[in-house]
Amino acid sequence: MGERKGIYTVGGHPVTLIGNEVKVGDQAPNFTAVDNNMAPAEFVGYPGKVVVLSAVLSLDTSVCDTETRKFNAAAAKLGPDVKIITLSGDLPFTQKRWCGAAGIDQVVTLSDYKDHAFGLAYGVLVKETMILARSVFVVDRQGVVRYLELVKEGGTEPNYDQVYAAVKSVV
Repeated sequence: MGERKGIYTVGGHPVTLIGNEVKVGDQAPNFTAVDNNMAPAEFVGYPGKVVVLSAVLSLDTSVCDTETRKFNAAAAKLGPDVKIITLSGDLPFTQKRWCGAAGIDQVVTLSDYKDHAFGLAYGVLVKETMILARSVFVVDRQGVVRYLELVKEGGTEPNYDQVYAAVKSVV
């Protein structure tokens, strides 16, 4: 398990990312997170689908809320061959409450609170706080990472245009 320092900040303060760094062209690592009903949810890809994995700090923060709402609105436009999954360290019942209040019906939310399996597998777990760094991975139909964005500052939204372009290039 590696450590990367100084490439990501939260509130302007540099933090350390831990886990296995994933790069474009790598096979998307498998992981097990927890769904909104407290059941294990194993990610083995979605054969035949393009998957967007969006990691956020907490759905109860304004930037994460906005990001997830934007991805939810975009999901219908991207079509049935695209699956969008938002991961956070929020507890599953918190995610379920937030999704209900926000009207999220296209994005699947999974919690990485228990084992931090996603954060470690993708190298986006913040060592100092054990929350996920804001990042987006686009995985093609064969389970290969075709795009990734690790934002430089936790309070910054990802580049949606680039994410959507990456999705459209592999659909």
